[in-house]
Amino acid sequence: MSAAERRLHDPRSPVAQRPHAGTTQGAGAPAFQPASKPALFLPNHCIKRNSMTPEQRYFFDLTGYLHLKGVVQGAELKAAQDAAQRYIDTPPEEVPAGLEINLEREHFNWYINAFAFDKALEALTLHPKTWPVLKELTDDRPRLTSGNLMVDVHGKPFHPLHGGVPGAPARNPERGRYSTIGGKVQCNDLVFFFYLTDVYPGDGGLIILPCSHKSHFDYPRSLFYPDSYTEDGYNDEYFSTEVPEGVLNVTPKAGDVVIISELVTHGALSWVPQDRDRRFLTLRYMQQHESVRGGLDRFSPEVKARLSPETLELALPAAFTHTKEIVTQEVVTLS
Repeated sequence: MSAAERRLHDPRSPVAQRPHAGTTQGAGAPAFQPASKPALFLPNHCIKRNSMTPEQRYFFDLTGYLHLKGVVQGAELKAAQDAAQRYIDTPPEEVPAGLEINLEREHFNWYINAFAFDKALEALTLHPKTWPVLKELTDDRPRLTSGNLMVDVHGKPFHPLHGGVPGAPARNPERGRYSTIGGKVQCNDLVFFFYLTDVYPGDGGLIILPCSHKSHFDYPRSLFYPDSYTEDGYNDEYFSTEVPEGVLNVTPKAGDVVIISELVTHGALSWVPQDRDRRFLTLRYMQQHESVRGGLDRFSPEVKARLSPETLELALPAAFTHTKEIVTQEVVTLS
């Protein structure tokens, strides 16, 4: 054991005694309390390095998105699909405490906190095939901030292009950030779409502007879909299935995962099929120390009571210097 490791395990060491992020003394302490383990600040060689492949790293840096095919398969996919169906079939007044069904949102039907509805959905937050990507993109500082099931049905309006680079950091210090440091990509605002149903060309669905995460200019709303906005915001009367030059329509199959930086300008075409819908679990992640923008406590006590310790740790805000226990593991299994 190295000297650095001995300091980590020595209870007299100031490193081992360092309080967990999120703890405070006196009144006003956040409700989301840390686990009763000492904080870790592990040297880099102590963190297990299962990372992105060179191909994934290059493509994400180039375009701002990844389409990972066949991530969830077989019985695992069936369990997630069945769990989603049970949530969808639950009468809104009977959903568990902390969860909510919102069928009035303009673009999708929302099933709030679906990741906490069933362990088959919760397990996707730490899926072994996306875990290496998440760890690298957050520089081994991942934090789950939401996990909602979205269902896109025929008749819902076009979801206008949004996201993108919202101005210089000097104007908005809490804006999303993207950089490459030490041969790795780092991004502090990520979205992982776990698809539970198939999407085919011509169906509609997710659209992105590849490479827009590196744009030096704000997205002009007059470009591509000029009528999708009004002076007051989104135009809920607008429908379109057109894919102009420069726009990419991503068509995943059930079990695929699409990962984007929130800095990528994205939206959704109107959903065409009338006999089937588009279902996907939307998992949002930030870096753990982005506590102001992410909020110190994103989930209610009722939601947290449904989660495994590993997911609770994933959702915990923490100091930049803190290393979460789950990050030291190549594969995280819910207990």
